[in-house]
Amino acid sequence: MNDLIPLARGLYGIWLREVMRAVRDRGQLIGGVSRPLIWLLILGIGLNPYFRGEVYGEVRFVIPYTYLQFLFPAVIVLNIMYTSILFAVSVIWDREFGFLRAILVSPVPRGLILLGKILGGSTIATAHGGLVLILARFADITLSWSQVGLALLLMFGLSFGLTSFGVILAARVRSFEGFGVFSNTIILPLYFCSSSIFPLDPSLTRAQTAALYPEWLVFLVEINPITYAVDALRGVLINFHQFDPRLGPAVIIGLAVAFFFIAWLDFRRR
Repeated sequence: MNDLIPLARGLYGIWLREVMRAVRDRGQLIGGVSRPLIWLLILGIGLNPYFRGEVYGEVRFVIPYTYLQFLFPAVIVLNIMYTSILFAVSVIWDREFGFLRAILVSPVPRGLILLGKILGGSTIATAHGGLVLILARFADITLSWSQVGLALLLMFGLSFGLTSFGVILAARVRSFEGFGVFSNTIILPLYFCSSSIFPLDPSLTRAQTAALYPEWLVFLVEINPITYAVDALRGVLINFHQFDPRLGPAVIIGLAVAFFFIAWLDFRRR
């Protein structure tokens, strides 16, 4: 038992360092606040009148939500994606300036060092997702405490998986500039191909959906893991699912476990 106390302190110290570094970074805070405001104010309000349009007198989508409500959970995921993946810049920073080398020779096992860093990034990403929850009333969404708690749990699981993914990217990209460009080429396609800003009508069959949308687009949406994370949050926050409700939590857990395992394998080789 006494042997676990120094390990727990080491884990806590690494977690606290990552959290404090993010808290002191005003740029991260400004981005975490401005990003959802821009998406909800401009995109959400701007496209809201067109969300339930009619085609030849027939309502195409019968989803009983405004576009602002439909977009709201997706903006939470967007905030988490940016914060989680770009957190890996701190890994590159630590590697370039020698801090990573210093903690790797400490008595703390490498697995705990990695876990502490990822938990720190996940905490900050979850907090940035939580900032969007403050705007729920603005989107005309009323949340109970149980909904908020379940949403935060899903958000943390997604943050953990995406932060682990960011660490995997950082192990393969050696420069700050290269990581910035590379991360954006991943974040935006994943987000836009996740049914985040347009719905696949759940009342339609797979064949009907493919007839309305290009089949390649339907395929990309269906194989994109972010699709199911967005769907899971929509289920919790606005009680709407486009897919099997069991898929979202399963995919989030699977991403967290798989990406952490890969990150751990990479970290062992350092």
